[in-house]
Amino acid sequence: MNLARRPDHDGDGIHLCAAELISLRPRCHALRLPMRQPAASSMAGAYRSRFRGRGMDFLESRNYQPGDDIRNMDWRVTARTGRPHTKVFQEERERPVLVVLDASPSLYFGTRRVLKSVAAGQIAAAVAWSTVRRGDRIGGFFFAPGRHRELRPAGGRRGAMRMIQGLVDWLQPEQVWAEAPEPLSSALARVRHTVRPGSLVIIISDFFGLDENCNRHLSRLRQHNDVIGCQVLDAAEHQLPAGHYPITDGEQLSVLDMGRKDSRSKYEDMSFRHLDEPRRLFQKHQCGWLVLHTSDDPVEVLGRELRILV
Repeated sequence: MNLARRPDHDGDGIHLCAAELISLRPRCHALRLPMRQPAASSMAGAYRSRFRGRGMDFLESRNYQPGDDIRNMDWRVTARTGRPHTKVFQEERERPVLVVLDASPSLYFGTRRVLKSVAAGQIAAAVAWSTVRRGDRIGGFFFAPGRHRELRPAGGRRGAMRMIQGLVDWLQPEQVWAEAPEPLSSALARVRHTVRPGSLVIIISDFFGLDENCNRHLSRLRQHNDVIGCQVLDAAEHQLPAGHYPITDGEQLSVLDMGRKDSRSKYEDMSFRHLDEPRRLFQKHQCGWLVLHTSDDPVEVLGRELRILV
């Protein structure tokens, strides 16, 4: 795995750099990913299940016995044998943590410390280091218009380094394709069918691709997993000083006059909706929520917000 430093890109705020992400490791040791229930015992793994089937591996089917939970009935074996059977599970020792990263073109923007894409990569790396430090497995699902990549959960330093290499490969501004925008719901639909029940899913995005179908997919995803949304923002997306700003959608060019009261009012309304709608959606489904600005330190933000979620 080639993680050699590139001196021309190190710390420039535009290109994500492996050395920067690796250097976050010592600062992430104290981070605690949220899990409200304590461990059942030292032999059963780090966590107790909050959802049916969470943290459990199917072991076998056996004859039903009085007192068995009827929710664990094995109806297929029952129908085949004509005798009631129930499923037996054993507890997992590890919990998968999945970083879902939205690398839409709007992420490659920034007017402060770094581009939003770099801030997103940094907080994803912090999650990876925190995960493997806890003894869990880290995986990723990266998507952008017309393409996606899945990293299956893996533990230890190898799992974190694989995540870092994936982030560096994926989040390069030179790779932004001129594809039609893809709604966030299409990525959530894929995640729903690939994530293992009982996982912690952290969705990192600027949420410009939010659409009405996200509600259904987020609801289904939340049924069997913990979910946290992380919105990445830049100050210029919700406040601009007076002036004239050329804007384009890639085809048409216009000028935004922030010296006019009606222009400022429309821009502020749009900005408020962009901040409010995804937050309301995630809170509606009892998901965690945090906001990362490009001027923020990602590890500090993650530590502060996780203390609230834990």
